[in-house]
Amino acid sequence: MCVLCLQYTHGAAAYDTVYVTGFGARPDSRADAVAAVQAALEACRQKENPLLFFPAGRYDFWPQHAVKKVYYESNTSDINPKYNAIMIAGFKKLVIEGAGSEFVYHGRIQPFTIERSSHVTLRNVSIDWDFPLTAQAVVLDTTAAYIDVRIDTAQYPYTIVNGQMLFAAEGWSGKITGIMEYEKDTHLIAYKTGDEPSALGPDWRGYKATAMDNGVVRLHHPFRRKPSPGNILVLRHNSRDHAMIFVTHSDNILMEKVNGYHCAGLGILSQYTSDLTFKNISIVPNIAKGRYFSGHDDGLHFSNCRGNIYVDSCRFGGLMDDPINVHGTYVRIISKLDKNRLLCRFMEPMSVGMEWSEIGDNIAFIDHHSLAAIGKGKVTTFRKISTTDFELTLAGEIPARIQEGDGLENMSWTPAVTVRNTSFESCRARGLLVTTPKKVIIENNSFASSGSAILIAGDVNSWYESGAITDLLIKGNKFLAPCNTSDYQFTEAVISIYPEIPVMNDSTPLYHKNIRIEGNSFYAFDYPILFAQSVNGLQFISNDLIRSYDYKPYHARKAAFFLSGCRNVRIQDNKVAPGLLGKNVEFKFMKKKEIQCQQELVF
Repeated sequence: MCVLCLQYTHGAAAYDTVYVTGFGARPDSRADAVAAVQAALEACRQKENPLLFFPAGRYDFWPQHAVKKVYYESNTSDINPKYNAIMIAGFKKLVIEGAGSEFVYHGRIQPFTIERSSHVTLRNVSIDWDFPLTAQAVVLDTTAAYIDVRIDTAQYPYTIVNGQMLFAAEGWSGKITGIMEYEKDTHLIAYKTGDEPSALGPDWRGYKATAMDNGVVRLHHPFRRKPSPGNILVLRHNSRDHAMIFVTHSDNILMEKVNGYHCAGLGILSQYTSDLTFKNISIVPNIAKGRYFSGHDDGLHFSNCRGNIYVDSCRFGGLMDDPINVHGTYVRIISKLDKNRLLCRFMEPMSVGMEWSEIGDNIAFIDHHSLAAIGKGKVTTFRKISTTDFELTLAGEIPARIQEGDGLENMSWTPAVTVRNTSFESCRARGLLVTTPKKVIIENNSFASSGSAILIAGDVNSWYESGAITDLLIKGNKFLAPCNTSDYQFTEAVISIYPEIPVMNDSTPLYHKNIRIEGNSFYAFDYPILFAQSVNGLQFISNDLIRSYDYKPYHARKAAFFLSGCRNVRIQDNKVAPGLLGKNVEFKFMKKKEIQCQQELVF
């Protein structure tokens, strides 16, 4: 340990170093470090160039002395207050050096919170729970009447209440809400499971559990789908109420060499924050503990950010939702109060209470039938009425075409995004979701996602995730055979460009534009490679389309390319394997002349 201290002290010569051990934190003691770390952070406030140093070891954090504060976190259950273990608020500069330490958390708690701070760096630390808020079981046997599973009660303590399994530890409890099946040897989600029909079939919740010997549980039910003996069932329970790292109203945030093995909700959630960089972040299962799952939900989640988001050399696996999701938040117009005043509402229950706008923000008016932007405005006042409702006053008049039920988008909080050299391994749902009008580069990544590798969506009627694409490059990526092996929402193809537009016809305004997919390798076992709706200027060029025989085709779509309401499409100069399924292009709400297509592909 002394050698490590000398090494990091020498490397941090330019910093004013504060040691957590000087404030009572004791590595490897299992004692609660919350108070000591908060005291050390207060000492950092007195330094010009502070570095908070954790000598290598294990540090434990409990909610009893955590900072309790109400936060409205995007795509998170509105359960407050949040319990914040390491609270970083109001810093203008701070480096947290973990020196490879293991941070272990207990109960429902938010490991790191960064609020209204600038130039914060977090590095060289891992985050985990001894008793995670997700469980897993090994499948031992299956019959027509029951399934036997074994559960490691040291990690996943449970009881049985009225025939239902109830996992409970450290002040929390939860019934099973979802089940995923992972292959034992490959750590991939089992083929054709996903959300529909799920690992045990559509009516699995009617099971009755009986405790057997040696941690074996018998689940009595005529399950309509049987998992394979030896495989792992990931048992999802508890709500998503705390992020692993929550960043809000901050700027110039850098995280590197952070290993997130588990969390109680989203992984790293950033909202209303500008200029974020993530290097060598891994949110993956803790293999040393025999786990097949990692985070409770998404990996990196960005809601209403701006500036530049840069993700490089990261790794995601075993997540119970999408590894990366970047979006804004549409809100609904409830009432036109005056010629320049609106009553608005957050419609998605997991995205309420946020400060949607600041004075001076530029907004766009969105027709909720076509998703077309039909005017612009500038905010002069924002008044919060409740967690769901707020009032906006604008500098100019509201466009006459705007009606109650239409939407608003905050154009001032939209980021440019770059994702490079990153591995998207087998996770529930899709791989990378992004909707933003700023420049996006997705380059030199590897995808083995269970659903679509990339989803480009946008809607103002259900999820309310905003951001029409204007400049997107998808280049040099590998889309491996496991992509789209299971069915989830919006998984229409390996790359799914699927804005939810209620009224689609030949004259519907185009939502996305300028999307280039070039120089990628697709290892396709099934027909759908690209699904694209409402794009003006779509290029699919110089890609290598390779036939994979790893899985049996199953998808309802029988076209390699399906286009809906697109214009100025170019599908050319792609290398097409002889055995590729389909080799065809289907289209609707558009004319054939809108498509330039190479000879190997047929309409």
